[in-house]
Amino acid sequence: MEGSTHDSYHEATITDIYGSSRTLRVPVVQELVRHGIQTIPKIFIKPDVDSTTSVSLDHFPSVSLAKLRAMRLEDRTRELEKLATGAREWGMLLVYDHGIPASLLDHVKGIVKGFFGLSIDQKRKSVGTYASTDNMGYGRNYVKSQDQIFEWVDRLTMIAAPKGSTDGLDVWPRNPPNFRDIMERYAEEARNVGDQILEALAEALSLEKDRFLRYFDRQTSEIKVRINYYPPCPNPNLTLGLNPHSDPSALSVLIQMDNSGGLQVMHKDESVWQTIPWPTDAVLVTVGDLLEIMSNRRVISGLHRVITQPDVERLSVALFYLPAPTTEIEPVEKDQTGDVEYKKVVVGDYIKHYYKVSPAYGKQTTLSFAKV
Repeated sequence: MEGSTHDSYHEATITDIYGSSRTLRVPVVQELVRHGIQTIPKIFIKPDVDSTTSVSLDHFPSVSLAKLRAMRLEDRTRELEKLATGAREWGMLLVYDHGIPASLLDHVKGIVKGFFGLSIDQKRKSVGTYASTDNMGYGRNYVKSQDQIFEWVDRLTMIAAPKGSTDGLDVWPRNPPNFRDIMERYAEEARNVGDQILEALAEALSLEKDRFLRYFDRQTSEIKVRINYYPPCPNPNLTLGLNPHSDPSALSVLIQMDNSGGLQVMHKDESVWQTIPWPTDAVLVTVGDLLEIMSNRRVISGLHRVITQPDVERLSVALFYLPAPTTEIEPVEKDQTGDVEYKKVVVGDYIKHYYKVSPAYGKQTTLSFAKV
């Protein structure tokens, strides 16, 4: 029967310790909620979900991109200081006056809601799943074992740049019909935001203005798109939408739909999860592992997670901005001592390591690949 609970699974192929392949079936959480589930399946139950606090909007770092471009030295200096503080202490910050047209953001939200408003059968007719380290298409990623605990999320993933990256792969939804065109336009606008942040951050750290941007060739650098759908959860204290992790990018640019709750971050000097206040007119820019490596830990990749909520759904669009896979990045010297915490790494090698060890094992495990 179309849309029955029996058919409502994501499938993923794993290889066991003996080298044999097998297919795992993971329930589609959107379908579980649609069928009125009252208790989440055991495979989603995470025993160590802890309590949270909140950060007031006045104390979470934010910058105005317009002021970073301003002619007045006083305005620019203040924004550069705020930018450096956010990147050093939180690994993320809110960006206002970013210049992305509001009409385009509305279109992005429209196509995302349009896709996730389809039935499960319509989704599968609209887009496929491509089994790779990035698990592009519609489905699940980070499926490693039948014994793992899964996150309360459904996901849609593709690569928006460079153009042609997904030729021959059935990973772009055909419904809504304008999905790809709008998402690629949005990715280019977000690239402009990322470039400006990278340049301003180098200036804020007293480095050459192109110190980070030099690694990003406009024809070959990558923009990966990940759309996360978190339906209401009947047992929000038993699971997570996303496990704690840092991103394998240089920068990530995030927008969310309507509901602003759920995303949490940890300050570098604290051990408590704090909910980010996130107005809908701002984008969230997150420092990724590659930029922590490039900066020699002058800035940190933001450790974050997503909690579930009982009464509301949440949708977010994350764009991961990173140099071409063949690019070798080099950390800057630290202060005047010449000390380095990280070594040169090839971007593609780091990404393969990241997915191999899985971000679920923690930021220190993924970044150990680049440690001196």
